[in-house]
Amino acid sequence: MKETINKLEQLLKSGLEYLLQSSESEMSQKVTVEKWSKKEILGHLVDSGINNLQRFTEIQFEDKPYPIRKYNQNELVKVNDYQNAKTNEIVEFWLSINSRIKNLIELQTEKTLNYKIELEKDNISDLRFLMKDYVDHLEHHMNQIMK
Repeated sequence: MKETINKLEQLLKSGLEYLLQSSESEMSQKVTVEKWSKKEILGHLVDSGINNLQRFTEIQFEDKPYPIRKYNQNELVKVNDYQNAKTNEIVEFWLSINSRIKNLIELQTEKTLNYKIELEKDNISDLRFLMKDYVDHLEHHMNQIMK
């Protein structure tokens, strides 16, 4: 998991540098009405962080395989109104929740990384996969923001 932790640390560092120098108008710009702005993408990453922090935490004490509950990404972005929020508020939340996630990943042992999760019926994986997938998802969206 060291590689995953290093990747997360680098994404937080480079992401924060980029976000701190970005203007409110740049972060709010929408290419089309349907597409998320950079600010909304960052808000989506906050929502992802919230949901995954809960998953990473609950799997420590819930029955296994731990069922992964899906969440409605588009509706969460709308309901949280990230488009009209201040960018610095979203950045602070994004950094804070991902710092907590990084700490939680660092605490995992070989035993806990092997805890079973159920992605959907008859699709079983483990916590290691879920944590790596979370960081890969974060990387994908940070690349969208920083382009």
